[in-house]
Amino acid sequence: MAQLRARPGRVLTAAVWGSGALLGLILVQALTGWGSEFQARILNDLTHLPVTLLTAALGLRLITRGGLDRRERRAWILLEASFVCQVVAHAASLAQNFVPGLPPYPSISDYLYTVSIPLVVAGLLLMPVARRSGAERVKLLIDSLIVVAGACMALWYLEIGPLLQTPGADPVIIMFSTAVPVLDLLLVFALITLLLRRAHADAAVRLLGASMTLKVVADSTYTIAYVQFGVAFQGGSWPFLLWASGAFLALLAVHRRLRHDGLPRGERQDRGRLGWLPYGGVVLAYGLLAFAAREQALYPLGGMILGSIALTTLVIARQMYAQRENRRLAVTDPLTGLSNRALITERLAEVTRQPLREGRHGAVLLIDLDRFKPINDAYGHEAGDAVLKAVAAALRSVIRSGDTAGRLGGDEFAVVLPGLPSPAAAEAVAQRLAEALSTPVIFGDLLLSVEASIGVALRDATTGDAEQLMAHADAAMYAAKRSGRGHYRVYTPELDTRARDAELRRAVENGELVVHFQPVVGLAGDDHTAVEALVRWNHPTRGLLMPGAFIDLAEETGAVVPIGEWVLREACRQAAGWRTDNPDAEAVWLSVNLSPRQVTQAGLVDTIRGILDETGFPADRLVLELTESVILQPDEQTVARLTALRDMGIGISVDDFGTGYAALSYLRTLPVSVLKIDRSFITGIDTDPGAYAVAEAVVRLAQAFRLHVVAEGIETAEQARRLAGMGCSYGQGYYFARPMPGDDLADLLRSRALLRSSLIAEPA
Repeated sequence: MAQLRARPGRVLTAAVWGSGALLGLILVQALTGWGSEFQARILNDLTHLPVTLLTAALGLRLITRGGLDRRERRAWILLEASFVCQVVAHAASLAQNFVPGLPPYPSISDYLYTVSIPLVVAGLLLMPVARRSGAERVKLLIDSLIVVAGACMALWYLEIGPLLQTPGADPVIIMFSTAVPVLDLLLVFALITLLLRRAHADAAVRLLGASMTLKVVADSTYTIAYVQFGVAFQGGSWPFLLWASGAFLALLAVHRRLRHDGLPRGERQDRGRLGWLPYGGVVLAYGLLAFAAREQALYPLGGMILGSIALTTLVIARQMYAQRENRRLAVTDPLTGLSNRALITERLAEVTRQPLREGRHGAVLLIDLDRFKPINDAYGHEAGDAVLKAVAAALRSVIRSGDTAGRLGGDEFAVVLPGLPSPAAAEAVAQRLAEALSTPVIFGDLLLSVEASIGVALRDATTGDAEQLMAHADAAMYAAKRSGRGHYRVYTPELDTRARDAELRRAVENGELVVHFQPVVGLAGDDHTAVEALVRWNHPTRGLLMPGAFIDLAEETGAVVPIGEWVLREACRQAAGWRTDNPDAEAVWLSVNLSPRQVTQAGLVDTIRGILDETGFPADRLVLELTESVILQPDEQTVARLTALRDMGIGISVDDFGTGYAALSYLRTLPVSVLKIDRSFITGIDTDPGAYAVAEAVVRLAQAFRLHVVAEGIETAEQARRLAGMGCSYGQGYYFARPMPGDDLADLLRSRALLRSSLIAEPA
C-alpha cells in the first residue's frame, strides 16, 4: 500500500524533471547553433509549452486540494492566472509562426506575457509572512523603495530614456516597449519586499523568487542590448536560456509547495542577511550617476557629484553605526550586560532551525537562582543587583565564545549552547555553572550565599521549535528544584509537567488508581476498629507506583484535586461495603487526607456531602486530615469550611505533625480532634533517650490540647511498648501490618477485632 501511495508522487516528480529536460534542448541548440532562426523560435515555444502547462496544472491542484490559508490561497490564485497567461502566450507564439499577416510586435503573445507580470507582482505581495509591527512595516517599505529607486535610475538610463527618444518610432510600440521595464520595476519591488519580509523563506518561495529574478534579468538584457548596442537577440541566445531557466524554476516552486508546507505561522524571521539591499540600491544609483557624468568637468558638476557621494557615504556609515548600537541596546540586559530575552529567543530559533547532525548538538540551560528573594528582601535591591552581576560574571567565565548567555528577567537566566560535540558536553557546562554559582558573593561586609537550579534541554527530533525547547528546559529546572536545589537536571519525557499532569488526570478517568489499606491499632487495649488507606497508581507501563512518585507533581499542577476526590469516594465506598457485609465493621473510622489545594476549593463542603450521600458512609465516622501547611495560616474561608465540616459530625486531624513550622495556637482555634505524630519522631525512641524525650513531649502536648494521638512508622515491639508507656493511644506501622488491598483488609476485619483508630485515605 505504501508503494502504491508513493507511485503518483514519483510519476509527478519524473514529469517535472522530464519537462525540464525538454528545456535543455534550447541549451543544446544554443551551443551547437543548429537550425535556422525560424526553427529556433519553434523549438523555444515547443519546449516551453509542456513546462508552462504542467506549472499551471500543478498550480490548479495546489489551489483546489485545500490546506492553504485564505491569504496564501489568494496569492497562488493570482500566480495561477499568470501561469495560464504564459501557457496561452507560448501557444499563440507557436501559432504565429504558421499564420501570416499577424503583427510581429507587439503580438498577442507579447500582450499576454505583459499581462502576466502584474499578476505575479500581486501574488508575491500577498504571500503570507510573519506578523510585524506598524513601524517595522514602514521600515521595510522604505528599504524596498530605496532598492527600487536605484533600479529605476538604472532602467531609466539604460532602457526607458533611450526608448522614449527613439526617432520616428510608432507610439504604440514605444508605449509597449517602455511598459515592460516599468512592470519589471514593480516585479523588483515585489521581490525585494518579499525577501526583506521573509528572509528565511521556504524553498517554494525561494525558487519562485529566483524564477522572477531570471525573468527581470532576461527582459532587461534583451532590451538594453537592442537600445544601447543595436543587438537583437534571436532564439537560442542566452536571454532565451534565462527565460527557459526561469520557467523551470517556477515549475519547481509549485511542485515543491505542493509537496511541503510553507513557512510556519507566527515565525519571526531575521532579515540580517538581506539588510545590505537598500545600501546596494544607493551604491547602484551613485555608480550610475558617476558613470553618466564621467565626461563632465570637475567644475561645477563633477565636484558636486563627488561631494554628494561622500556625504551619502557618511550618512550611511552613521546610520549603520546607529543601527548596530540600537541593536546592541535592544538585545542587551542593562544591569548585567548579558543578552536579554529577545536575543535568547533568536538564538534558540537558530538552534532549532539547524539540521540534526552527528557531532553537532544544540542545547539550552535554564537557570533559576535559589534563595534570591530573601536576599533581595533582607538587604535591599543593591544587594540583589550585586548578586545578579556576580551571576553574569560566573556565566561569562564558563561559556565558550560562540555560546549566548542571557538574563530572561528577575533571577532567571539562560544559556544557549550551539554546536556541541556531544550531549555530555551540555551536562559538563551545567556542572561547571552549578559549581561557579555556588560561590558566595561579597557585598560590603556581607557574604551572600546563593545557589542555582539548572534545567538542561537538548535539541533533538522531539523539539520542533524554540518554545518547546525552552519548555523542556523549564520542566528540567523545576525538577532540579524539587530534588534539592543547587544542581542540574537533564530533561527527559518523565519530567514534562504538562504531559505528566495530563497522564495523571487520565489515570483517574481510566481507573488506574487503587487504594491499599493499613491497619491502625490501639496501644492501650481499645476495642474499636481502625484502618488507614493509601493511594497507589497502577501505571500501565511502570507498574505500581507509590504516592511519592506522583503526588508532589499532582499538588503542583492541581491534579491532586480530582485525585483527592476519587480517593475519598473510593475509600468511603469500600468502607461502606465492609459495614454492609460485616456488622463488626460498623465501628470503622475513616480519615481522608485533604491536600492544601482541596482545602481552598470553594465547593469543598458540598463535594464531601455529595460523596457521603452517594456512598452511604456516615459522616460521624469520617475524619479529614490536614497538613501543617494548611493549619499554619488559615484564612477565614478555610476556617469556615472546616467548621462546617465539623458541624456535619466529621472529625479534623493534623497529619505529620512536627515536620513543618510550629503552629500551636491554631491547635486551639481550629476544630482539630486528632494529632498524628510523624515517623521521624518515632525513629530511635527505643535506643536514644533524647529521641524518647522529644516524642514524649509531643504526646504530652497533644494531651494538653485534649487531642487523640496516633504514632506513625512503628517498626518494632519496643517502640510500641514505649509509646504506650508515654500515653500514646494509637499506632501504625510495618510492625503491625503492611498496606493491603481492600479485599484482604475485609477478610482481616472478619477474622479479628482491630482496636479503635482512624481509617485514613490519603493521596500523599
